[in-house]
Amino acid sequence: MDDHRGESYLAQNYPQLSVAVTPPGLEAIYAACRRLYPEQPNPLQVTALVKYWLGGPDPLDYISMYSNPGNVQLGVPPHWHYVSFGLSDLHGDGRVHDFTGTEGPSGFGFELTFRLKSEPGETAPPTWPAALMQAMARYVFQTENTLCSGDHVSWHSPLDGSESRLQHMLMTDDPQIQPLTTPFGAVNFVQIIGATAEELKAAQHWNGTGVVELIKTIPLAGGPWLVTDMRRGETIFEIDPQIQDKVDQGIEVDGSNLSGVSSRCSWEEPGEGHDVNEEDNKENRLVEGDRRGSSDVERPHISEYESEQIKAALKKGLSIAPQSPAKTEAGGQKEHSQNTTTTATATTNTTTTTTTTTGTTTTDREKNSSRKESFDSNVSTEAPTELLRTRSLEAVHLKFNVEAGALLPLALRGRLRHGRHFTFKSILNDVAITLVSTSVVGSIADEEHPFAAHGPWLQVLFTDDFIDTLLEDMEVLSDADELQLPRTFSWSDKKLSITIIPDEA
Repeated sequence: MDDHRGESYLAQNYPQLSVAVTPPGLEAIYAACRRLYPEQPNPLQVTALVKYWLGGPDPLDYISMYSNPGNVQLGVPPHWHYVSFGLSDLHGDGRVHDFTGTEGPSGFGFELTFRLKSEPGETAPPTWPAALMQAMARYVFQTENTLCSGDHVSWHSPLDGSESRLQHMLMTDDPQIQPLTTPFGAVNFVQIIGATAEELKAAQHWNGTGVVELIKTIPLAGGPWLVTDMRRGETIFEIDPQIQDKVDQGIEVDGSNLSGVSSRCSWEEPGEGHDVNEEDNKENRLVEGDRRGSSDVERPHISEYESEQIKAALKKGLSIAPQSPAKTEAGGQKEHSQNTTTTATATTNTTTTTTTTTGTTTTDREKNSSRKESFDSNVSTEAPTELLRTRSLEAVHLKFNVEAGALLPLALRGRLRHGRHFTFKSILNDVAITLVSTSVVGSIADEEHPFAAHGPWLQVLFTDDFIDTLLEDMEVLSDADELQLPRTFSWSDKKLSITIIPDEA
């Protein structure tokens, strides 16, 4: 048993101590786990042989695996409970995270947990969830996007590498481990929930929190503690058909919380041979004084802060790169599926593709210089961002791959109809397409100039009546498998065309 609670560590912050101490951030999480599992002071653990702060590929120093008896009265089955160590600041000496004070978050402000239903007679926990959690941690470190309750992750592969229908993830607060305050800041515990494609779609079209609350009501799907059962063969909609009505009602009332996805998308100005990554000589015809409703502060608007929110949201949505995190990591997970009576080691060195960019695991020196990519970055735009001008376009041709195209009805029905906006961000470069309704002020597009671009960032405005037309004309996208591709939809009176292309194109 590798019990690193006795690990020797003399922190620079504690020069007066002459004995080894456990890092305070680590000890704070251990204490929380000991309160929950007093009879398991030395749980089995997965540990990174080479720590991230020593150049290793895995950001999580440790993942503890506890045996949870469940709760018969609540209908919670016995299960394995996994808890990560490393997304929060364990050491406080700057080796991984910058210490910003005790009032704010510790590191990224959270750790991951996961609950896996145990099989009858199973005496040791499977270790594949540890590889899954390491993959999620690499995404967080590479993109600096934190995971919160209500988030969802498109994984596109069985979480355990089997034939399971659970191929995606939803996020919620761990029902038993409460948020805590460590010497280095606050830590929340975000639990991963295995989800089917249908449940992911419901979370995208409505919101993750609503779907999680529905899953809690169904013991076979997770119950109140949201225990993942990889053998579950039915969706929550198949178990209880009335659940779909509740989701549909939620979408109608609340709209969708999904404000953007990463996808394969592009745009062009027909007849002009326009490259979205180059400036042309057309004068900027958008005059600030002509902006519609600029004085109407009651309507939603795209402020500078909200623009940053859009950019962050783009990195949390759909991932459909040829080698997505799911497909890249799934191959590595099988290498770590064997059980062990001591500690298991997850040391995957695969290249990870995030939802927005592709790259290998970053080192401490790289992490502050390679993560954040804006719409106006120099990835594919040669001109300095301050020289990029906003310009209006006469006509626009939008192109989406099948999976992104299937989300167009969601964007129109769940976002624009509710006075919101939706953004598609290219996974290949810094091209972005933001769809806005007439209720959104502060956008660079208006009813007189419905197509407006700032460098590679295009905004397209849709009126309410045109939204209804689009939904009717593109109803076929609800069954994308039956589409003959490429498929082009055109509205000549609006000077707009949308082409759906194969995913591999």
